Amino acid sequence: PAKEVEGARYLKSVGIDAINIPDSPRASARMSNQALCLLIQQQVGIETVLHYSCRDRNVLGIQSDLLGGYAVGIRNLICITGDPPKMGNYPDATAVFDVDAIGLVNIVRNLNQGLDVGGNPMGNAAAFVIGVGANPGAPNLDEEVRRFEYKVEAGGEYAVTQPVFDLKLLETFLRRIEQFRIPVLAGIWPLVSVRNAEFMKNELRVSVPDSILARMSAATNAEAARAEGIAVAREMLVAVRGEVQGAQISAPLGRYSSAADVLEALGGNGHKAAAVV
Repeated sequence: PAKEVEGARYLKSVGIDAINIPDSPRASARMSNQALCLLIQQQVGIETVLHYSCRDRNVLGIQSDLLGGYAVGIRNLICITGDPPKMGNYPDATAVFDVDAIGLVNIVRNLNQGLDVGGNPMGNAAAFVIGVGANPGAPNLDEEVRRFEYKVEAGGEYAVTQPVFDLKLLETFLRRIEQFRIPVLAGIWPLVSVRNAEFMKNELRVSVPDSILARMSAATNAEAARAEGIAVAREMLVAVRGEVQGAQISAPLGRYSSAADVLEALGGNGHKAAAVV
């Protein structure tokens, strides 16, 4: 994990407030993100945010993992359902999904109240900060809003959106959740190629307008595409600044400098930003 640790150190130096660590996204096999969180916190001295999915563990394993993580200093979570194994390189792997993201938030809230999965007193309470996911561009926005409301009722304290490329969709989503609003961090993704943009749109169900696809298509080489992707991400970051409470800036393909280049658009105005490694 030396590359990720050094990437986190670099991102801290340019003003990133926290480092988000995904949980085997797209059902890929990676080292434990809890271990990486611990290494980064110990060696870099920056807050980490642990993505925790329901895919690989039953409720007993979830409780054990979370209590262990808390014991070694992990405090910030994003509770997600998780991508099914068929999306990755191990399609025959068994998915657990004892609970979904809403159920996971309930479990964490119980731990924060000193209760185990069964509602039994544990003696000591945890103090996790509970984050949830949101997709402003979901095909079924009514369903997305309904699930978001359930996540907030279950104990969600802040939300991180899927990458934002369409400000109008974000504004519509924020209006729909106004009555149960919690702090929102907008996902910002600096595209690296038109293929990357098409993958986001077709495989990850992220809304990418045709205008942005056209801009990425017009790039004549890899460096031009990277520059255009950063330009788009900067535009999105500036545009969402008055709508949300912070941003999650991705470092695609381990390109930490891309996240730093996007962050420059804020001009050091103190807006909170996390980066994904």
